[in-house]
Amino acid sequence: MKLYNQLTKKVEKFTPQDPNNVKIYTCGPTVYSFAHIGNLTSYIYWDLLVRTLYLHNYKVNRILNLTDVGHLTSDADDGEDKLEKGAKKEGKTVWEIADYYIEAFLKDFHALNLVEPTKICRATDYIKQDIELVDLLTEKGYTYETSDGIYFDTSKFKKYPDFARLDLENLKAGARVNFSSEKHNASDFAVWKFIREGENHAMRWDYLGRPGYPGWHLECATISHTELGLPLDIHTGGIDHIPVHHTNEIAEAEAAYDVKMSNFWTHCNFITIDGEKISKSLGNTFALSDLEEKGYHPLDFKLWVLQGHYQGERNFNFEDLSAAKNRRLHWRNRIAKLYQSPKNDEKNLAFRQVILDTVSNNLNSPIAFSLIDNTTEINLSDWQFIDELFGLNLILSSPDYTTELRDTIVARTAARAEKDFATADQIRDELAKKNITILDTPTGPIWQYLK
Repeated sequence: MKLYNQLTKKVEKFTPQDPNNVKIYTCGPTVYSFAHIGNLTSYIYWDLLVRTLYLHNYKVNRILNLTDVGHLTSDADDGEDKLEKGAKKEGKTVWEIADYYIEAFLKDFHALNLVEPTKICRATDYIKQDIELVDLLTEKGYTYETSDGIYFDTSKFKKYPDFARLDLENLKAGARVNFSSEKHNASDFAVWKFIREGENHAMRWDYLGRPGYPGWHLECATISHTELGLPLDIHTGGIDHIPVHHTNEIAEAEAAYDVKMSNFWTHCNFITIDGEKISKSLGNTFALSDLEEKGYHPLDFKLWVLQGHYQGERNFNFEDLSAAKNRRLHWRNRIAKLYQSPKNDEKNLAFRQVILDTVSNNLNSPIAFSLIDNTTEINLSDWQFIDELFGLNLILSSPDYTTELRDTIVARTAARAEKDFATADQIRDELAKKNITILDTPTGPIWQYLK
């Protein structure tokens, strides 16, 4: 199996430290609003990663975090906490906001048929460990205190610019962060924020005799170390995490624990709409529920995502989503046809190996989909394999060709033969309610899905 590794900036062979404990950490959502389709895209790609590892007979130990505190509206360690902002907007407490949008995220997660992580971790459950990490960084001389928090001194961590190839010499104040006169370096970042007098921040914990809360990056270093142990095998996220969030995670974890944080760092690219990045601030977002209201199944969207490579930028539009919907419908009707013909469930091991090898080459799902389209002889057993790999519920959404359905079709055929078209039409309408249509062919009627 091969994956692109941001550490080395190239595709490399992936070999886990322990095949029975492949340690994966996935950066999860900040739960202050509904996840939009751009947010959900990354979890679809990492679902493919996990499913591919399973088919290589690896046992995956995967952690997904939920950011319910500490993620400010600016990467410059200033601005308002996103949970606080959401709470004010909706007139709820920050805890109510977090609970509500966690439930919404998990609903979308399950609607997309994504493999459940080993554990889902809320940032607020790890404050004790956060404080221990800040203490450790301070003890090792990596931090300093300002009026608004405890900051990581990036000049003390010599590898800091390597991961994202940052040019620190030319990093001018305000280019990536709004420079504070109290900062030693423009790239320094808060590991702990103090709540200033008069500042209304509902989530607060005492540290050094003052109320405060952890910096956004700290939770991932803390949770991954606590739940999985370092080094990780694979750390996943979006490309927007590379220059700030993941760079800062590495600095915190490796400075504190004196060990590589992860052997592989894998990132997915953006989805755009009309050539612009999807952003809540731009107001150009779609939630999964918006797509459902327009007649698309969540798995139609999942298939659309997997039609593109995780490292390629995609531009979303409904014309392409409709094409993906039709492709999934076509595949399901290929399976429906198999239910109505003599079954041959002998495994096509050569076909399976080609598909798995293709996806194992840096998660190349687009080529695998093309191979599926162009392979005419795929039996039920092999479609089950395709479902295991891509999680599109092709088989599970296809009912067995039951006696009831067969008898219904026989009754319709008899009604047509007797020119009782009213009964035949009634049977047709009843089947349509079950998402089934009947095609009359020279060799007899066959059923297919309507959508």
